[in-house]
Amino acid sequence: MKTFQQFITEAYDKDVMGRSQITKTGEGGRIYPDRKSGAQTRRTKAVGGGKTTPAKTYKTRKDAGVSNPKRSPAGRSQQPTRERGSAALSAKAAQKKAYLERKAREKGAKTKSASELLSKKAKPKTDPNYKPRKASGYTRAERKALYRKGERALRDIVLQATGKKSEKELKHKITSK
Repeated sequence: MKTFQQFITEAYDKDVMGRSQITKTGEGGRIYPDRKSGAQTRRTKAVGGGKTTPAKTYKTRKDAGVSNPKRSPAGRSQQPTRERGSAALSAKAAQKKAYLERKAREKGAKTKSASELLSKKAKPKTDPNYKPRKASGYTRAERKALYRKGERALRDIVLQATGKKSEKELKHKITSK
């Protein structure tokens, strides 16, 4: 019978044991665990009658759990052939650039400093009182039916007010727009 110490030395390689990290993968062979449970998903769909329910979750992709070789440096299709900074301007291009910069200075155009060039534009701030529009809960067919019902009611009111029998007798077509 082996002792615990003997079992540990045989079962686990010391090099691997010292630096291994146990990572929990997601279900379906995903590399990362799934972050949202069913109750946390916000996507909804209209069921009809003014009601909504959570939309179906996405199916797991076929390549889940396989790291993309294109993203790793070793898997890139084209490696750099020369050292960094070797693509300097040609003499003619450098002359043209200097000429254009000189003309811009003479005209009084302000050249941007490095910090101005690197600074990002400030994103427009959202109004704190903004409330997103609430979903009606009606399906597309139900919305269309409601719209047409309103159009019919409008047509009947206009025909009644003008004393005509049909829309053909009017000069202009009746629309709500």
